Amino acid sequence: MGGSYGLIEVSGIVAAIDSLDAMCKAADVKLVTWERKLGGRLVTIIVEGTVSDVKAAVEAAHNIAKANHHILAASGIIASPAEETRRLAAKSAKRLQKK
Repeated sequence: MGGSYGLIEVSGIVAAIDSLDAMCKAADVKLVTWERKLGGRLVTIIVEGTVSDVKAAVEAAHNIAKANHHILAASGIIASPAEETRRLAAKSAKRLQKK
């Protein structure tokens, strides 16, 4: 699996799960971590894969959000994440593994 990150931020848990499902079905990506902010009103999902796969995954998230009237707050692709960015994502993922 590639080392690029695809990120989406949506409003709500249902929209996040719906988006993640679309991302994983559209491309060969895996979930790195997810974060809830504002009591779950904003959810950020980070997936990892090749640049082309994360682009396809983020596009799929855009499409499913539009089709299902979810609020897509932001999205992005990081083709070659800096080591500090990787550490931040790993720290978030480790926090989730403790539960």
